[in-house]
Amino acid sequence: MFQARRYQHCSTCGGQIEYRIPADDNRERATCTVCGAIHYENPLNVVGTLPIYGEQVLLCKRAIEPRLGKWTLPAGFMELGETIAEGAKRETDEEAGAQIELQELYCVMNVVRVGQVHLFHRARLLSPVFDPGPETLEAKLFHEHEVPWDELAFHTVRETLQRFFEDRRGGNGYPLHVADIA
Repeated sequence: MFQARRYQHCSTCGGQIEYRIPADDNRERATCTVCGAIHYENPLNVVGTLPIYGEQVLLCKRAIEPRLGKWTLPAGFMELGETIAEGAKRETDEEAGAQIELQELYCVMNVVRVGQVHLFHRARLLSPVFDPGPETLEAKLFHEHEVPWDELAFHTVRETLQRFFEDRRGGNGYPLHVADIA
């Protein structure tokens, strides 16, 4: 089971943190022994897109860790003050420099072991011209048979691509997929 980050000190007063179950709760929380502040540890949202141009998908080669040099869909952590859609569009612009028309939410994947939820929208690329940002070594279009399956950075990317190609071959549209990644 996933172990959340372990707080040591209170971000409110600097006091010592103790993990205990508050009176009105049912699980251990990081609780300040001085001011009583409770620090909740919740999953992080990773938002991104599955950009399509004709029969090809756009992948980005990572210029940063984790998984430096591996291929991924344009995605990253959602920021405060933005919606899932806004975050997905921002990440696609930042990582690939790609102009897109955002489509429906396509995949939601729970990655419990690392405390994350990954959300991918399908997106239509408006142009095959890219201007990758500093987190990307290269942005490139791939047909299904060209996808570097052994060089994909994350299980969520593999799952999203596999489901997309299966849905496309099936010809019955693109339903929302929800999965747990072990």
